[in-house]
Amino acid sequence: EILVPVLPPDAEAVAAWLTGLRGAKVELRVPQRGDKAALMDTVRKNAEEALRLHKTRRAGDLTQRSQALEELAQAFDLPEAPLRVECYDISHTQGTYQVGSMVVFEDGAPRKSDYRRFLIRGQDGHGATDDTAAMHEVLTRRFKRLLAEQGQELSQEDAELVGEEGDGVALASGPIDPETGRARRFSYAPSLVVVDGGLPQVNAARAVLDELGVDVPLVGLAKRLEEVWVPGEEFPVILPRTSPALYLLQYLRDESHRFAITHHRSKRSKGMTRSVLDDIAGLGPARQAALLKEFGSVKRLREASVEQISQVKGIGPALAAAVAEHLGAQGR
Repeated sequence: EILVPVLPPDAEAVAAWLTGLRGAKVELRVPQRGDKAALMDTVRKNAEEALRLHKTRRAGDLTQRSQALEELAQAFDLPEAPLRVECYDISHTQGTYQVGSMVVFEDGAPRKSDYRRFLIRGQDGHGATDDTAAMHEVLTRRFKRLLAEQGQELSQEDAELVGEEGDGVALASGPIDPETGRARRFSYAPSLVVVDGGLPQVNAARAVLDELGVDVPLVGLAKRLEEVWVPGEEFPVILPRTSPALYLLQYLRDESHRFAITHHRSKRSKGMTRSVLDDIAGLGPARQAALLKEFGSVKRLREASVEQISQVKGIGPALAAAVAEHLGAQGR
C-alpha cells in the first residue's frame, strides 16, 4: 500500500506497473483520517521543510546567486543584473485582517532591515475589496514614498497616504542615517519588482507604476505552475525547473509570504482575542489587558460578577457594570 496526497490521473495504470515491479499487489490510497492521514501530513511537512532548506542553501551560494541574477536579466531583457529586487505579497482571512509585505533582496540575498509591512486600509478604511485592490494600494504607498524621498513634492492627500507616524511633512529628500550613512526607509528604487500572483496582480502593479510614472521592470510569479508573467505579454515565461533564476524567484515569493502571514496571524489573533472588548466605551487597550490578565480569557470574564470585575485596577463600578452588561448581551 502506497499513501499519496492525491491520486495521479492514471492511478490504476501506475498501480499495475508497481505491482509488476514488486511481484505482489500494490494499491495507491489517499488517507482521509486517522494515523495514516497524520503520517501523510507529517511527510508533507517534512518535504516542504526539506525544499525550503534546499532553496535557502542554493540562494546562499554566491555563485548560484550571481548566476540567478544574470539569468533573470536575460529572461526578462533587463539592462543589467537586478541587484535590488523587491517582492510583494498580500495575506488575509476571507478579506479581513489584510496585510501586505515587501521583502528586499540585494545581490540575491535577503536584506531584512529593509523589509516592510503594510496594513491594508481600502477606500473606506475597512480594507481592500480584493487582492488586486490591496496590491494596488501597497505599491501606491511604497512608490509614492519613493518619490517623496527623492524630493518630489506630494499633494496633501498623497502625503497622508504615504506618511508615517511622526512625519508631518509632504516633502522629503532621502534622509541619511547618521550611523550607517545610508538613505533611510524607501529611498532606493528597485531594479526589479516581483509580485506574488498571476496576470491580475501584475496588471494591478503595472497600473500603479504607470500612474506614478515610475519605470521599473515588473514580473509576477504564479504559484500553481510557477509561471512568470510579464506585463503586456499574452503568455507567461516558463523558466526551467532547475534554473537558479526560478529558485531565486521562489525564495523571494516564499519569503514575502512568510513575512506577510506572520504579521497577519498576529493581527488576526489580537483581533479575535480583543474584538469583543473593543466596543465598550472607556475600555482602552491598557484596561483590556488588565482584565484579560486578571481573568485569563473573555469566557471567564463573562462569568465574573460586577463586583469581581470592579476589583481590577483601573476598573471602577460603573465601567465594571458596562463590561458585564456588554458581555452578557454578547453571550445571549
